[in-house]
Amino acid sequence: MSKSRAIIRYVSLLAALVLTVSLLSGCGTSAEGQGSKLKLRIADISTNPIFRVAKSKGIFDKHGIDAELITFATPAEGINSLFIKQVDVAFGADYPLINAVSKGDYSIFASSGSATDQGAKEWKLYVRNEIKSAEDLKGKKLSFSRGTFIPYLWDVYLSENGVSLSEVELIGQGAFDEAYVALQKGEIDATWIYGAVLNEKFSALEEAHVLTDMSQTPVRLGTGLIASNEVLENNKEGMVAFLKALDEASKYAQANPDETADILYEQVKQPREATLKDLPNNPWNVGFSEKAYEGLVGQKEYMIGSGTIETDFDLKEKINLDLIRTAFPDRVEVE
Repeated sequence: MSKSRAIIRYVSLLAALVLTVSLLSGCGTSAEGQGSKLKLRIADISTNPIFRVAKSKGIFDKHGIDAELITFATPAEGINSLFIKQVDVAFGADYPLINAVSKGDYSIFASSGSATDQGAKEWKLYVRNEIKSAEDLKGKKLSFSRGTFIPYLWDVYLSENGVSLSEVELIGQGAFDEAYVALQKGEIDATWIYGAVLNEKFSALEEAHVLTDMSQTPVRLGTGLIASNEVLENNKEGMVAFLKALDEASKYAQANPDETADILYEQVKQPREATLKDLPNNPWNVGFSEKAYEGLVGQKEYMIGSGTIETDFDLKEKINLDLIRTAFPDRVEVE
């Protein structure tokens, strides 16, 4: 073989090797370090200020997190996006969290706080004008957002008022805008909604009025954070930093409501007044309390009993508290 042909062959082999290494390096998960930063795709909703404050104010950067926020209509949709690896981390209420961990290798790794009585008051039940009491809901079409805790809320509320689920028709819907149009047209008779923006929108309907709110029931909405076991195991130090960043962002948002309202208006056009009304009702307290655990236990029992989850599982195996114990050991109340 001539010297020139040998050189050409060597260069070709080297190029092929470089290409192979490049392709293999791109086959990992999104949640991986870039230099000293951990890249995370985070499921968000337009009314949640925590992630946006953390990103806008450089709090994620400060803690070594390269965050990409992906916005969904509801937290439940964000949690479901974990299944197709569209996001690395999501947050939501007990119901979609339990549903997710029952389906695969995912773990709840922190609580973002359990809703207070004041927060529960913000969940309003809008009904068509002819409905004056829970008894009047018999035979009616009741809306629920797919993949959320609303069926559980309906069950509890109706049972406390002598009405069974078999006496109503539950209508699954997507975003709250779908429920708004359906209520206006008479395609549904009642729906639960949350937040200042939606309350203002639904209260303007001539066809409907508020019947009650969730604080008049025993249901309180626990919320938590979830990720795949792969992400949690492979990025322990980075995920601890992520939790610390969320805690700092929550404190910043509560201490700077006007600036937080500006951020949400600039990024998602949420009216400033709506953010200022919602913010005190939904502070994030990153940790894991006994109350948070009991909420998950109760929700799991309901979902197993109702057939939503067909196969029972050990809830404790689906809760990973190693990271939150490292970040905030004094905030973990569960062994």
